[in-house]
Amino acid sequence: MSELTSADLTARAAQTRVICLGHCALDQTWQVDSLLTRGNQKIPARGYHVVGGGMAATAAVAVARLGGQAAFWGRAGRDLAGEAMKRELVAEGVDASGLALIDGAQSSLSAIIIDGQGERQLVNFRGDLPDEADWLPLNQVSEASAVLVDPRWPTGALALFRAARAAGVPTVLDGDVTETDAFQHLLPLTNHAIFSENGLAQFNGLGIEDGLAHAAAFGCRIVAVTRGEEGVTWLEDGRLYHQPAFPVVAVNTNGAGDTFHGAYALAIGAGLGPRAAFAFAAAAAALKCTRPGTRAGIPSLSECLAFEAAQSG
Repeated sequence: MSELTSADLTARAAQTRVICLGHCALDQTWQVDSLLTRGNQKIPARGYHVVGGGMAATAAVAVARLGGQAAFWGRAGRDLAGEAMKRELVAEGVDASGLALIDGAQSSLSAIIIDGQGERQLVNFRGDLPDEADWLPLNQVSEASAVLVDPRWPTGALALFRAARAAGVPTVLDGDVTETDAFQHLLPLTNHAIFSENGLAQFNGLGIEDGLAHAAAFGCRIVAVTRGEEGVTWLEDGRLYHQPAFPVVAVNTNGAGDTFHGAYALAIGAGLGPRAAFAFAAAAAALKCTRPGTRAGIPSLSECLAFEAAQSG
């Protein structure tokens, strides 16, 4: 039987369910000509908008936009920001019944400044939220095709990964910058670990090849590091592989990494192998970078497949 490719997602995506767990935030974004370079500086903004953000939450939107069944599990305050984030996820086609709005808690908020080249500066308030995860609907995990977590809520991530491991559901870890202890607990339960460059460097302080090997020793099947314009490098069965980034003119890079993770989890859940999944994820992230907005720029499945085919032709 031949290996599945991105084109097979046309028939498979709609039957693929991905549970995404982690951080959600309300993002306030300003478009400027140039980023802040010093203290006590005032700059004018050319545009402003408010939209839901957070790594796993935006990855869930990417799964839905790319034709999959997406669910988001996480925490927010029962406040204006939390209610707005939940409404937006539902409007995007994400099952947000697992987003708990908690009385007395504070939702996470981010301030993002983006320049004319698509580069950004970001300040985030993580929120004031209880850590307990005993309310998660873990009985639903066996119905998932894949699960994806970011490291912002380790207690919830561990609960989901343990349930997924018991059910034989593939686990995908967004290895962004976080406390080292979180990775040490999550990696033994991870099938596919995808680090950012900063996340891998913070975790073990090694170069790419040694850093991936160190992470793989925890038991992961696939360990990867995303490197922006340099593409993604991954370690599989002791061998290094590379997927180049597709060349595009970036308009807004915010949300590109989350789109990559969501697209990869969807592809893995649909049965694609790592090489095809990384190519599909790279195409989705590249297209996202060419468009304004964070979630608004996430492509559809048909757009992503057409772009990938054109680049490969």
